[in-house]
Formats: sequence, C-alpha cells, structure tokens
Amino acid sequence: MKKLCLLLVWISLVVIANGQAQQITYSEPDREDARAMGFEVIGKISGKILVYKNYRDLNFICVFDNSMKMVQKQKLNYLPERMLSTDFQLYPDFAYMFYQYQRRNVLYAMVVKLDANGNKIGDPIQLDTTNNINSSSSKVYSVLFSDDKQKIMVFKISSQNEKMHVLTTLLFDKELNLLKKSRVGVDMPQRNDFLSEFIIDNDGDLACIRASGTSQNDNINKVTLVTKKAGEDNIRFSDLSIKGIYLDDIRIKADNLNRHYIITSYFSKLRRGNIDGLYYYLWDKDTQKEMLNTTTAFNDEFRTDAKGDGNIKSAFNDFFLKNIILRKDGGFIVISESAYSSTRGNTLSRWDYLYGSPYWSQLDYYSWNSPLGYYPWWRSSSFNTNLTRYYADNVTVISFDPQGKMEWSNVIRKTQYDDNTDNFIGFGMLNAGDRLHFLFNVQEKRDNVLSDQSIAPNGQINRNPTFKNLDRGYSFMPRHAKQVGARQLIIPCQYRGYTCFAKIDY
Repeated sequence: MKKLCLLLVWISLVVIANGQAQQITYSEPDREDARAMGFEVIGKISGKILVYKNYRDLNFICVFDNSMKMVQKQKLNYLPERMLSTDFQLYPDFAYMFYQYQRRNVLYAMVVKLDANGNKIGDPIQLDTTNNINSSSSKVYSVLFSDDKQKIMVFKISSQNEKMHVLTTLLFDKELNLLKKSRVGVDMPQRNDFLSEFIIDNDGDLACIRASGTSQNDNINKVTLVTKKAGEDNIRFSDLSIKGIYLDDIRIKADNLNRHYIITSYFSKLRRGNIDGLYYYLWDKDTQKEMLNTTTAFNDEFRTDAKGDGNIKSAFNDFFLKNIILRKDGGFIVISESAYSSTRGNTLSRWDYLYGSPYWSQLDYYSWNSPLGYYPWWRSSSFNTNLTRYYADNVTVISFDPQGKMEWSNVIRKTQYDDNTDNFIGFGMLNAGDRLHFLFNVQEKRDNVLSDQSIAPNGQINRNPTFKNLDRGYSFMPRHAKQVGARQLIIPCQYRGYTCFAKIDY
C-alpha cells in the first residue's frame, strides 16, 4: 500500500512537471534559402504564422500552419528591386507591409495589404514621395503605430536648415484613410539638438524628444518634450527640469489608459560620469502639465547584484534600456541589459555609442529607428574591422509605483558573447500576464542551450524546466523572437547553416 501511494505521488509530480513544461515545434529548414537571408516574423493571422524573408532583390512571405509545416511560399514579384526598409503591422485577419524604395531621384513610401496566405489584397498604395533625393542607401520615412493599432503615422524629418528642422507627418486610420497631413517647423536652438523617441498614442497625437548633447558625444544636458495634436498643424514645447544631472538613453512611452506620457532615462551626476540611477518624468495630456519629476538612485546592494564583480560605482555603465512595460495602475516595469563590444582588444565605452552619428546625416533628410530592442552598437558605424566581439550579460528588472518610487528589483544572470554577430546573444521575452518569461542561450561546453527564467509580479524569479524536444543541432536566436499568442512564441533558429523557426507553447 505504501509503495502504491509513493507511485501515485511520483506519477502526479511527473504530470505536473510535464504540464508546466514548454512545448517546442520546429519548421523544416528551407534548402532553397540563401545562407545570408534576412527575415522577420510577422505574426499570426487567422491561425497561420507568417514570416517575411528577403535576399538581395528576392522577397517572400512564408506561411506555416500550427504544426510549423510550411504550406505556402509567396514570391512578392510586385515589389521593386531595391527596397530601403520594411515595416509590418498585424491585425487579426490581415497585415500591412510598409516599404520604401528609390527610383532615380524620387523616394516612394508605399504600403501593401496581405491576407493570411501572404497574398496581396488590392494593389500597393503610394502614401507619399520625396523628390530630389541623391543616390543613397538610407531610408527617409519612419512608421509609427498606436497601441490599439487604430492609428498609423508615416513621417520624415528634413534637417536642411540647422536652426529649424521640418517635420512632415501623415496620419492614417486602420483602413489607411488619410486623416491629417502636416508640415511643421521644429526650432533647433542649439547646435547639437536632435529629435528622437517618436511615439503616437491612441488619439493619434504625436510626442517626441528634442535633446541637446555636445559634439563630444557627452550626456544630454537639455531635454524638451515636443507634442502635436492629431488634428492640429502646430507643436508645443515643454522643457524638462534636469538641473544637476545628466541624462542618456532616453525613452518615452504613452500611457493611453491614464492619458500620460512617461519619460525615463539613466542619469549621472557628473558629465560622462558613472550611471547613478534612473530619471522619471510624468506628463499629463489633458492638463498639459508636468505631474512628476524625480530620480531613483541605485544602492550598493543593487549595484553588486547587477554587476557581480568589479567596481560597483560603474556597475550600470554597460546597461541600456530594452523594454518598458506599463501597468494599469500607472506603475511601470523597466528592463535593461548589460551590452558592450570590443574591437581588436579595445572595449568600447558607453560614450562611444551614444548620440552623434545616429542623428547626423549628409543628406537633407534623416530617419529615426526606435532603439528599444536593439543593442547600442547599432548606432555606431565604427565597427568596420576584422573582428568584433559582442557581449550581452545580466538583465535587470525594476518595478516602480505610479509615483515613480522603486518597489522591487531583481537580476536575471547570464553571460554571453559571440564574434562578428549578435544574433545568438541577448534575450527574447514573452508576457504571459501573470509573469514575464525571459528566453536566452546558456553555453554548456561548446553548445548553446535555450534557457527560460520567469519573473512574477512580486519580483520573484523562477527557473523553469528544460524545454521538451530541445533537439541538438538547433541554434536559437532569442532576441529575434516574437510573441504571437497569449502563451505562444515564434523564435528563429539555425540548423546546419539554414534558418528555420520554432514555435514555443507554454
């Protein structure tokens, strides 16, 4: 009887463990793909998973069923030969593909609508054009989407006049009806002013940051919130009070539920000094007034936890903001990752990445790309050397209450590096509602093993069971992962040099 009871307990534990384990399903490698193929996971439409692939002038939409079997591969013959960029927006039963290309001295901003099988719905639509563009491989237009996906904005920035940049915006609804086109001048009083961090909220209102740095890539010494109402042709400026501190790595987020704008940034008390903590600014849309302006200094215990070794005063100098998650009560969670690189034995510092090159252009127009999710080295063009080693280490998770006070903090520990590529380092994230899952590679002997750690609303970290069906030979690219369901994630991987995709169900 005792043995029977022990057997039942053991069976129950096995069933519970299997119920909590993740299920992973692989697609077959496409042998027709080029080894240097580009890709982007678009998402799930009507139960089918769409992936965009491109190689030089070849463009495809690949459609996978729920078992990750490729059921369709559409060649996009209607696209031009030389595209400068692509952006996707997903809806339950269709997707938009925004792209731009240059023909002679004219640059075109276009969009095409796709169904669940990757077929185009109607002809591609021309949204805007820019004339007198010199031969260039740089895009001009950027695309923004509101959180509810009901507002879409296409914009460009002309920097021909150093004292006043011209911002052209086109606001569309979900059906691509043009709601408003505006062309407004943005005063740039200081020589090293630049515009960054563009967002639109669910009302279609635009917000961005005008920041002032120096030619030596120093910290930001002046920050202005720039806002524009959806139906207006004028902009408003609101200076942030940052006396006595220096900012960098600034982010802005729209809190649509509470009708606020949240601005966060790392700060230091000295110019080019060690990171001391996090700056927090809260702006109310309705009253057009500042609600909070505060800082949180990191204590020695948190610094030691984040870095583990070395000088704790410089513990956060390699950390960059990766995600900002808003809560319904007005609080928020900030996720950062330690990221740096070395070239020919020289480790680059924070100041080698920030400000300057991303916003300077020899052309009349410059583009903006959201740095959230990207690593700092994407900003710099100074890595044209034989060997660059990329590092991605610990991840910090900090929870703040609506008043900007730190509630808790925790650290997900990892140590990663790779040579000449950053595809296999970093982390992917799945928001399951009751907890956040972090997926990243852990090196065991000479192999990378995909690991999963989750963090609960109270900050407690849980190491989850090993993935089922974790076949040998697959190298995962977690930072390119995309959540496609409440508890479902698509993560690219490589198998014998070919790119394939894995579906993970929780």
